[in-house]
Amino acid sequence: MTDIGRLFILFGIVLLTIGIALVVLPKVPFLGKLPGDIFIQKDNMTFYFPIATSILISIILTIVLHLFGRR
Repeated sequence: MTDIGRLFILFGIVLLTIGIALVVLPKVPFLGKLPGDIFIQKDNMTFYFPIATSILISIILTIVLHLFGRR
């Protein structure tokens, strides 16, 4: 039973982290508007592909997970 309890705690932490990210990330002014992001808007169509933002988030997550993953 302790394994299930630990799993629920882990899921709770993950959900809390996602919730905080959903509240905080839209307020970051440069996120989603970096120079490498593709944004095309025509008459009735909008295409947005955040290449530079995805790369930046990937680099940050890699560094954070590398620092916390060491044992």
